[in-house]
Amino acid sequence: MLFLGGKEGSTLKEISETLGKETIDLYNTSNTRGQSRSYGMNYQKTGKELMSRDELAVMDGNKCILQLRGVRPFLSDKFDITKHKRYRELADYDERNSFDVEKYLQHKLVLPKQALFETFECEVTEEELAQLLAEETEDGIESEG
Repeated sequence: MLFLGGKEGSTLKEISETLGKETIDLYNTSNTRGQSRSYGMNYQKTGKELMSRDELAVMDGNKCILQLRGVRPFLSDKFDITKHKRYRELADYDERNSFDVEKYLQHKLVLPKQALFETFECEVTEEELAQLLAEETEDGIESEG
């Protein structure tokens, strides 16, 4: 799991729970001065979330949290993509590198005006098509075996 940062409440809650708690030993001492002095020492174990939702929400933008199987989650620096050898191919480098999905999906074959081609008309029933596909499948299996 890689957490790069964010503000969405359920995500922050899940990350905070995944990180877990850290045990903290608390020692309190008291010294009362008066007519009769008294001293006291109190020992207590308590747990604190490693990172609360508030801390996760304002996490440094250059940091990320990485959790690998079998390893405790750890805070790490994000990779600076401008240092990558192929950074120039990204849309972050040049807007002309962005991929336009809509344009890709609307692509149509354009033939040159002088192109010559032949057209054939074929009429095939569903039954004939199923039979042809079955024969091709049988031929493929026989040639492999």
